[in-house]
Amino acid sequence: MDFGNAEKVFEAYLDGYDRENDKVRLKIIHTYGVVEQSSEIAGRMRLSDEDAALARVIALLHDIGRFEQLRRFDSFLPDTMDHASFGVKILFDEAEGGAPKMIRSFVPEDRWDEVIRISIAKHSDFVLEGITDERTLLHARIIRDADKLDNCRVKLTDKFEAFQGASAEEVSASVITPKVREDALAGRSILSADRVTPMDYWVSYMAYFYDLNFRESLDIVEENDYVRRLIHRIPYLHPETRRTMEELEKQLVRYVHEAKR
Repeated sequence: MDFGNAEKVFEAYLDGYDRENDKVRLKIIHTYGVVEQSSEIAGRMRLSDEDAALARVIALLHDIGRFEQLRRFDSFLPDTMDHASFGVKILFDEAEGGAPKMIRSFVPEDRWDEVIRISIAKHSDFVLEGITDERTLLHARIIRDADKLDNCRVKLTDKFEAFQGASAEEVSASVITPKVREDALAGRSILSADRVTPMDYWVSYMAYFYDLNFRESLDIVEENDYVRRLIHRIPYLHPETRRTMEELEKQLVRYVHEAKR
């Protein structure tokens, strides 16, 4: 498996999109951030060279469906497109005129196809389930963790308008709905359909930490102090929201330190 070749093909694919568009640029940077986080997790887990390379290739391709979503809808919102299943369609559907599937441009051999296909298809599922093959499950978990770890960087550095469709001021002024508050404080991830306000979306990003699969991933969160840095990125203008975020911060700091040891 040649990651360098896969990267060259990916860069050529990106030339079909507007690299100057803020959202496209955000997704390109995110893709390479996920590659870096996948490498870090694989290294900490002392995986084989083959599995480390496979994790990098899955990371490179995991959001390939996002670019067409942006071209068609100028949005990352899930109700516009299931970007994961569309990415699988782009890579694995038969091409017109008998041309090879696009995945063959990235990875000439087909022996990793099922691992790649399932890992990409399930990387944004609310709950990871239905995978019985151990190697496939390993890589599905790695890409989900790496995606969330780089999303910490995104939420700390990028403009709110680019990833959330609302300004930091609008997010700060909104409230947390009762269902989202209940789930976050109960240690549960937030269902997409339950997010109503901009603050619901913000809280759902904090709840990502509950879904991390490996102690190695939680170590990265703890070493970078992601919980505190994310929660303190914006002010909370409503007293109840502020109290909830203070409680959530304490709970998440404790969870990240203690879980999966």
